[in-house]
Amino acid sequence: MSTMPAGEAMQILLVEDDERLAGLIVEYLSKHGIRVCHETRGTAALEQLAASQASLVILDLMLPGIDGFEVCRQIRAQQSNLPIIMLTARDEDFDRVLGLELGADNYLQKPIEPRVLLAHIRALMRRVDLAPAAAAASDRLSFGRLLIDHGARTVSLAGRTIDLSTSEFDLLWLLAQHAGQVLTRDAILQSIRNLEYDGLNRSVDYRVFRLRKKLGDIDGAQERIKTVRGAGYFFAATDW
Repeated sequence: MSTMPAGEAMQILLVEDDERLAGLIVEYLSKHGIRVCHETRGTAALEQLAASQASLVILDLMLPGIDGFEVCRQIRAQQSNLPIIMLTARDEDFDRVLGLELGADNYLQKPIEPRVLLAHIRALMRRVDLAPAAAAASDRLSFGRLLIDHGARTVSLAGRTIDLSTSEFDLLWLLAQHAGQVLTRDAILQSIRNLEYDGLNRSVDYRVFRLRKKLGDIDGAQERIKTVRGAGYFFAATDW
């Protein structure tokens, strides 16, 4: 993931073919000290990203040519930790699950007010910036073959590196810090997104599912990240 030198404005890549919405976003974010590079097509966005120092990508789902899902997949193949906010005008669980599965850190429905988008950008970047520049021993957690390094923001299982998005890593770190305890959905949402659980928000469930899949924790009888019905999630300190 790209980092900005001290004193320089954050740079964001906005991939949005709605010129009016893009104009509003660019104007608003620019007023708040954020440099925005705007592209309307997925292929051009991938080329721009390779040559830029973008710290975050705002990605529309419905694009001409290759869609936002494919752009997200290709970004994740190259930059596993680059924060991605996906925008869509469609309110369908399938799209949300697929977007999160492919590695989006946040999934927002259009129309969205620029000030709300800015709040999500700042919240996501705060989580990224909390990582110290160098790893320290106290920032490492080990559970059998699973090693989580918070300083380097890396995860390995049985010697194999596991590529996680920013939100996936934050979720794993939170669960691991509370190994042996049940964490409610509300506690998880409050911690990683500063939101209250309304009884309907499924983003935690989607992220847990995606995390389990990447960690190979998909055997219902032997799950190490366990669902506690009516309560939340439990991270087992053993069996890794």
